[in-house]
Amino acid sequence: MITINNEPTAYTPIFLGTTQHSLRLSLEILIMVGMKLNDEIIESYNVTVSAIELGQLPNIGSQIAIDEITGSELSGFKAKIRQSDAKIQNTVSIELENLIELKNVGQYQLLKGLKDMTQELNVPELSNNNLILMRQLLGVTQQELAAAMDMSRKTVNRFEIGEQKISDKFIDKLLLVYPELAESIEVQFDWVSLTFPDLTSKQVINDILTIQPNLFLERPTSQNFYTREMAFAGEKNIYIQDFAPIKNPETQAIEQKYGTTLYLTGKGTRLFEKALLEQNITWHDFFQKARQYRGHLTRLDIAINDKWGLLNMNVLVKAVQEKRFWSKSKSYAVHGNVDDGWTVNFGKSPFVIRAYDKRKEQASKGFDTDVQNRVELELHQDKAEYVIDEWLNQDNNKTLTEITFDILYTYLWFTDKPIEEKLLKADKVRDTIESSVEPMPAWSLLTALGHKMKFVRQPKEQSIERIEKWVLESVVPSLAVLKKTGHWAEVIEAMNTAELSSEQQKLVKATMINAITQANHKLNINFEKPKKRYQEI
Repeated sequence: MITINNEPTAYTPIFLGTTQHSLRLSLEILIMVGMKLNDEIIESYNVTVSAIELGQLPNIGSQIAIDEITGSELSGFKAKIRQSDAKIQNTVSIELENLIELKNVGQYQLLKGLKDMTQELNVPELSNNNLILMRQLLGVTQQELAAAMDMSRKTVNRFEIGEQKISDKFIDKLLLVYPELAESIEVQFDWVSLTFPDLTSKQVINDILTIQPNLFLERPTSQNFYTREMAFAGEKNIYIQDFAPIKNPETQAIEQKYGTTLYLTGKGTRLFEKALLEQNITWHDFFQKARQYRGHLTRLDIAINDKWGLLNMNVLVKAVQEKRFWSKSKSYAVHGNVDDGWTVNFGKSPFVIRAYDKRKEQASKGFDTDVQNRVELELHQDKAEYVIDEWLNQDNNKTLTEITFDILYTYLWFTDKPIEEKLLKADKVRDTIESSVEPMPAWSLLTALGHKMKFVRQPKEQSIERIEKWVLESVVPSLAVLKKTGHWAEVIEAMNTAELSSEQQKLVKATMINAITQANHKLNINFEKPKKRYQEI
């Protein structure tokens, strides 16, 4: 006997296996439950259950102690389980405590069974040393800063020697007086991928992305166990993978298997932000819509762009080599060199913090950028879901920027001097380090100032920049030879009569078209002269 949405039934719930094999931050897992009646499975549900209440997973095909299932296909189903006995609960608690020791993650909420991880996140504050560094980077004296802020030099001095606490009001005014400071650091998405268990790729294009379907190229694939791929402009910047419909050899009916994954790469996020602009919606709106269709994040990259040159990768790498840092993860790796640029990774999937020289990385590809260095949070599965959960949570009213810098500040910290081994073995390692060793000024300022920075969208149109760059670098010299030797007419004729592949035709269409969605005629937006950046509200 089980109750489904408050209606009693004669079904016997049977465990059919797990559909999500990683622990959620709330210690909830997704399992499949079959409804058995007269020795037949009548229907099945994908339901979220508490791992602690469930205890040990039952054998597939055995009865499971579920009393009630509530929910819907769009919002998802949840199950209530009959109370496990004390012995099983005690076993689960012991296993989780052992796992804490094994992973060396301290009081990390994932393993404590608490839904909200923010209780363990530290919130950085702007210190007097941070203010001194900012003033030096701005190249102004105390007197000049005081005049610009309409206050006395003595007040500025009291801030800098720590006699007076730096208020939010002061920081807000500082950013208003020095706009270059307000634009020195920005946050943006750099990779987004979502799975939709109940949709096909075409439904994702129409209902989730709301982009013109004729701009996507359909082709077969064998990646990630899928059989079909839909690629915007024929390129793998915005693409969706799912299962191509097949004909049942017995019934000759066309059968469609559901389940698809949407990928927005670094360039894809910028292209999709053009669609967001045309639809007059934000990333926040987009994720809310994705949740309505049971979209689940598989990866989320958040980029912190240092446009000021606040960080110096040579200094950061030296700090790593000299053990002048603390990280919640014991794993780290340094790649690159002084000439080509450094990259430093902290942690492993599902959560990696990465810092690298963005300007040198782009220069190696022949491109220019106004970003000097970048710090990325690469989050997979439930780590990514946690960030969006917190962002969409109306109760805490936190911005994505605040959440991002809280996580960065909590999980990685650089110091001005090497950290003694005994400090790393203290009960409260992070608190002990911060009270004993001075922080690296630039990193401390980055985390403290970051809370006041903007989360931006940077919409871009589809372009043939890659092809143009290749032609200019590799083909133009050969064309010049043909032109000077009298063969230019044949080249022009060949271009005029050349047949484009399906990929090339999609690229031409997506590059030439003015709007990638159907929304532009409804909005009062000048798409001819768009802004370079839009602040996420």
